[in-house]
Amino acid sequence: MDKIKVMSVFGTRPEAIKMCPLVKEIQSDERMESVVCVTAQHREMLDQVLTVFGIKPDFDLDIMQPNQTLSQITTRIINGIEPILKEVKPDIVLVHGDTTTSYAVALAAFYQQIPVGHVEAGLRTYNMYSPFPEEMNRVMTSRLATLHFAPTTLNKTNLVRENVLDNIFITGNTVLDAFKTTVHEGYFFKNKTLQKLDLTKGRCILLTEHRRENIGEPLEAICKAVKRIIEEFPDVKVIYPVHMNPAISNPVHKILGKQPRIYLLEPLDVTDLHNLMAKSTLVLTDSGGLQEEGPSFKKPVLVLRTETERPEAVDAGCVRVIGVKEDDIVEQVRMVLTSEEEYNSFLKNDNPYGDGNASKQIVDAIYNWKNPFTY
Repeated sequence: MDKIKVMSVFGTRPEAIKMCPLVKEIQSDERMESVVCVTAQHREMLDQVLTVFGIKPDFDLDIMQPNQTLSQITTRIINGIEPILKEVKPDIVLVHGDTTTSYAVALAAFYQQIPVGHVEAGLRTYNMYSPFPEEMNRVMTSRLATLHFAPTTLNKTNLVRENVLDNIFITGNTVLDAFKTTVHEGYFFKNKTLQKLDLTKGRCILLTEHRRENIGEPLEAICKAVKRIIEEFPDVKVIYPVHMNPAISNPVHKILGKQPRIYLLEPLDVTDLHNLMAKSTLVLTDSGGLQEEGPSFKKPVLVLRTETERPEAVDAGCVRVIGVKEDDIVEQVRMVLTSEEEYNSFLKNDNPYGDGNASKQIVDAIYNWKNPFTY
């Protein structure tokens, strides 16, 4: 029996965290032949994750350029991936989620009439500009995909509502699979600032913020809220790995750079980030990944957005969307930090995104798709 040639393509740090466990599962399965291509839509942050998981790409488009636009990213990916697709001739191309890499690669594979498998399919806000450009990236990827790996039943329902009816597999989310590689008892941080901090004393808020729609006034409001929280709670420290985009890092350092007990760090590698989350008191974020990860660590997650395409954790009580207004953020964080009942309300239910075996389910689904049962 010929092996199924599976080509996995990703380009950003969040994609890599979720795709690397799947790549490792494909590599370990004797029914599969694994080919890995990265676009390097992000460069340094992507490479950090590849190193952690011990994955060496077979192809690297290395497209990242300073101040790159969405149009430039899209065209460089399509032009770069086309000759690779023609050379490799994969049976299926796997893309992830909602990045410009995912959409551009899915479109390029479609042009070559190569089936696309969409990992983390079916997430929706139904607002085409929020998150931007992610919402339209994932909608268009769904139209191009042949196989749809939906983390939850709700994600499948979204696809069916859009008349995507075939080859939908509910698998859970592969980000939980990553914990098998990244989270360790007695972990020693690589970041020198984290090495010096005693996270057993006082309380710690992990803060992340990176979405385009939050740049500008929303980001300034978030920073001002965090400053007020630190002033109100002298036992609280905030650890903020700051995105490298100058539109984010410049205002963050301007507002929070000299504040006591606020630690502005360079982006953390995935092992530091996951183990820091495990030791934090709560998570304050606009990240989709942290909405999925936090419930596994039994940490309250407060989302710095006005909506989320991950309502399952909200419905389970593990996550709360609190918006981007300064007073609202302060009020919600205050409630969690001052009320034991409020804090514990986030911890009652299990993570709705699965049990950490999504990658195995995806690989089995690919095999069964290529080898349907005959009667």
